[in-house]
Amino acid sequence: MSPEVFAVTMFCTLIVCIIFGHPLAYTLMFISALFGLISNGFNIPAQFDIFANICWGLINNYTLVAIPLFIYMAQVLDRSGVAEELFDSMYIVLGGIKGGLGLAVVVVCTVFAASTGIIGASVVAMTLLASPAMLNKGYQKELTAGVICAAGTLGILIPPSIMMVVYGGLTGMKETSVGMLFAGGIMPGLLLAGLYFAYIIIRCNLDPELGPPVSKEEASAYTASQKWGMTLKSLIPPLSLILIVMGSILGGIATPTEAAGMGALGSVLLALVKRKITWEVVKTSGYQTLKVTSMVMMLFIGGKFFASVFLGAGGGDVVSNLLVGSGIDKWVALLIMMVIVFIMGAFVDWAAILLVTVPIFLPIALELGFDPLWFSLLMCVNLQTSFLTPPFGYALFYFKGAAPEGYTMMDIYRGIIPFVILQIIGLFLITVFPKIVTWLPTIVFGAY
Repeated sequence: MSPEVFAVTMFCTLIVCIIFGHPLAYTLMFISALFGLISNGFNIPAQFDIFANICWGLINNYTLVAIPLFIYMAQVLDRSGVAEELFDSMYIVLGGIKGGLGLAVVVVCTVFAASTGIIGASVVAMTLLASPAMLNKGYQKELTAGVICAAGTLGILIPPSIMMVVYGGLTGMKETSVGMLFAGGIMPGLLLAGLYFAYIIIRCNLDPELGPPVSKEEASAYTASQKWGMTLKSLIPPLSLILIVMGSILGGIATPTEAAGMGALGSVLLALVKRKITWEVVKTSGYQTLKVTSMVMMLFIGGKFFASVFLGAGGGDVVSNLLVGSGIDKWVALLIMMVIVFIMGAFVDWAAILLVTVPIFLPIALELGFDPLWFSLLMCVNLQTSFLTPPFGYALFYFKGAAPEGYTMMDIYRGIIPFVILQIIGLFLITVFPKIVTWLPTIVFGAY
């Protein structure tokens, strides 16, 4: 079988299995084992050696220890009341302006994203806290769903991000280390938050019925000093945790794994101070951490196995020759890679996309002369859209599961369309202005 036929057949088999709904991690392993045996003449011991080496390499990857620590930090924070307290204060501060509750959601999700790195916690928490308040104040159903889903997904981009930990552990390059990705991801995350902020303000001022302000009596119930006091009281705990985690990484005090350990401890202390720590919280957080970590690691094994077999059989050379050897412009090649990732995001989990495409696309990007950190952040921003794009956007299902009665999936689909467009605009701006990514790493690490 020629490398071209092998690559197309292997990839198409993966897509067909995903469409039929088979578990992704085990699908990746099964397809890798099957096609690996085909490519090596059914040499079972050799195939087992590849699989065992992949598993052993992951076990020895110190960077990946940060994954369960960041997940545990998010689980404890989700139960500590940080998001609830921050939304209550933002409700009072911003509720009096048009679209103010939507802006409050963006602010809370941005701060929560910089504290946790897990989107499920942000989307579900904001759905439970914000959607009843927004709907009761007359906000459009579609706008409510779109704001909560889009702002909630910032948790996968704004550091600390599990996606970036996986990415950094996957590449093993200094230019795309977890610390570099964290530094490079801050400005793109804030850019998207700013785009959401601007969109809500403009749209609600053009059509105030979409996001009316709260009543004048409710808006003026607190003095300016009371509003400042509430804001500072709700912001100081999460900002302190952000300073511990991100400050220690960017300041060169701790590695991402060590910072994750401090963050996990900090979240427990924060819950303890708020008197939210109980045996049930500790047990549930630990159990959820075990489940999510196991899922991520199984996907990691399956993805690495798939990439190893695919590249070993010459699939990477096939794709490289198509994008590089065919003589097409490098920007067209970049566009093709981004479109492939975007389309896959509508059907496949972000982790699988990352694990399958990065080993193929990153070498091509380097061969085309693109900056590895900049290209990596383009991939990460693009992958964020996978949480919003139908039919399998996870944020949409998180929202639907916790939303008030009366929401249909079509309401949610209509609500997220403007925000997917805003994410594409953000991706375009990062492409045109690469300093959005490279500026902070330059300041912190002197890398560029």
